[in-house]
Amino acid sequence: MNVVAVIALALLSAAGLLVLVRLARGPRALDRIVAVEVLVTLVIAGTCVAVAVWDYVMFVPVLIVLALLGFVGSMTAARLVEEREDLR
Repeated sequence: MNVVAVIALALLSAAGLLVLVRLARGPRALDRIVAVEVLVTLVIAGTCVAVAVWDYVMFVPVLIVLALLGFVGSMTAARLVEEREDLR
């Protein structure tokens, strides 16, 4: 396996663990929302590394779906935060 891919996957795994800690600890809902969005981005990045190293072309549609899911999730979270700000 390529050394760069191993380093990239190790860094993505470490970032994933840190994001899971932030997801568990909170303290606000917005922190958890951002943590989930970052986790989706890390999954996309890890899948990109797998596609590049092992030539898994069949995962490219999965990348597109994950990117769309991340976009819709961030737009929904922004709308939720905006509505909550209007209520205050």
